[in-house]
Amino acid sequence: MKTLKVILFTLFLISTQSYSQVKVQQITYRIHDHYIATTIGYPIIGTYYSVGKKEPIIILNADGTGMLQNEDLSKKNITWGIECDDAGVPEFKEGFNSATYTFWYKLDNTEDWLYSQFSIHFNKKKMFIMGERVRDYEDEPEPQRTASK
Repeated sequence: MKTLKVILFTLFLISTQSYSQVKVQQITYRIHDHYIATTIGYPIIGTYYSVGKKEPIIILNADGTGMLQNEDLSKKNITWGIECDDAGVPEFKEGFNSATYTFWYKLDNTEDWLYSQFSIHFNKKKMFIMGERVRDYEDEPEPQRTASK
């Protein structure tokens, strides 16, 4: 019995430490506060391309910075995050073989946060931002995710 308690306590410490390392940022959209983080348990960092094109792209960096390229190919630096709770647990809606998150971003040198959809399609191994920018991914072992909405 004592061994079981030690194992459970160790697992508890490991799980709280893995979530405690998530950097959470509080943002305000209109009058409501939201929380964002750059980790959701899937490899979201990288370059997202328009389907069948090399440009325009979106680049997401691990530190919450990135670049958004518009249809006219002009580039804007952004700060970004995925909506989560105040502890850093991502909020998403589970679909049939997919999950949909809220992608928050703001253009550098502006104060206004904007949002769009970020979705993961598990069978296709693809991630989409704004419904049109896509990247392939490989599964990585991460902490277990639970739906919060």
